[in-house]
Amino acid sequence: METQTAHADQSVYVSWFETLGIDDIGNVGGKNASLGELICTLKDQDVKVPDGFAITVEAYWTFLKADDLIEKVQAHLDAFARGEQSLAQTGRAIRWLFLQTPFHQT
Repeated sequence: METQTAHADQSVYVSWFETLGIDDIGNVGGKNASLGELICTLKDQDVKVPDGFAITVEAYWTFLKADDLIEKVQAHLDAFARGEQSLAQTGRAIRWLFLQTPFHQT
């Protein structure tokens, strides 16, 4: 099956929920690690839960560094800290940066 092949071919950017547990919080965040725990626990009880994947911290930082997003995001956070823009404006601006930045193949 294609899904099993994809699972065997792990990368530093994607982790499948079925491979995640509470020890993976630092790599995929708390919500994703909890989903992994949930899937593993319920699988043992014959409860079917759709599988999925998490984008890793490594993928996130690679994306941020690819187009100097770190500096752009920090500029908005600094503007918020100085009172030059509201929290809502800051959030919208940062979301827009993420949405307009293409993913680069590495």
